[in-house]
Amino acid sequence: MTSRTNAKAYQPHPRTTRIGARLAAIAPGVLLTAAIAAIALALRTIPAAAGASPMLLAILIGIVAHNVVGTPQWAVPGIKFSLRRVLRIAIILLGLQLTAAQLIEVGGQGLAIIAATLLSTFSFTIWLGRVLGVDRKLAELIAAGTSICGASAIIATNTVTKAEDEDVAYAVACVTVFGSLAMVGAPLLQGALGLDAHSFGLWTGASIHEIAQVVAASFQAGPTAGEFGTIAKLARVMMLAPLVIGLGMLARARIRHHATATAAAPPMPWFVLGFVAMIGVNQLIAIPQDAKSWIVAATSFLLSMALAAMGLETDLRKLAARGLRPALLGLTAALFIAGFSLSLIKLTGWHG
Repeated sequence: MTSRTNAKAYQPHPRTTRIGARLAAIAPGVLLTAAIAAIALALRTIPAAAGASPMLLAILIGIVAHNVVGTPQWAVPGIKFSLRRVLRIAIILLGLQLTAAQLIEVGGQGLAIIAATLLSTFSFTIWLGRVLGVDRKLAELIAAGTSICGASAIIATNTVTKAEDEDVAYAVACVTVFGSLAMVGAPLLQGALGLDAHSFGLWTGASIHEIAQVVAASFQAGPTAGEFGTIAKLARVMMLAPLVIGLGMLARARIRHHATATAAAPPMPWFVLGFVAMIGVNQLIAIPQDAKSWIVAATSFLLSMALAAMGLETDLRKLAARGLRPALLGLTAALFIAGFSLSLIKLTGWHG
């Protein structure tokens, strides 16, 4: 009787068992993205790659690995964890490198440029989707991903759009590929376009799709451009909730003749609040320089992990799965948002 009682006493709690199973599931993929991030950092010791961002190298390695060798199934849970959770942790930590004074630098005019770019890009993409004959739901997802924040905006928008899984996958592939092209191309154009660090940061933050892509592109022009690009992008991400609420209202209008129809509540990007909170901490507490150096290194590594995960999920073949018209829509939308935001920056003479 005693032995049975003891056996029961030492049985693990169901919650502990679930946590252990979850950790075991994500560990291989997380280690894979960490290994790619480490390789990206190691490549910077080669003179030819010394000036390249480890984040950019990480996503390129991931894309090549996925499309040449393939991503193993055992790594998928950890890759998704790195792309979502690790990225958000890194963005929150990035707040410790900024101050409230820098956040104010965007200013009313900068925020107006971001908002005008977002609304114009979304409207243009929906209109062009109709012209090209792209399904409304797929066009809506591509519009949201391009105008706001890539894959996360697509997933959030689909809570009210209710598109098929294939449409979601196609839209994510579009914004990932074209956002990655913008990430690589934007730093090459900075000098030719005559953009200073602040203007370049605003341009990347207002036009490139994913947060991680903005970070990788803007930091190529130095820490000032990188920090400002991140701030501008996060200001853009904050506009996700109002847009999804608006789409929900439109969805309700379309289906109001169904008595049981309900609109899904739009998700809130809570990690943005963590980023802002860390800016406040950095404003109020003097962090020692040695500690800041470690924080900067850790943030860069975590961002590289997230970008490696993004690369490992980028399947170039998905762009051909539903024909060329949706891909053309995604490409045109990417060109539109880059050109429109750049035009506003130039016309207003904005320099931060």
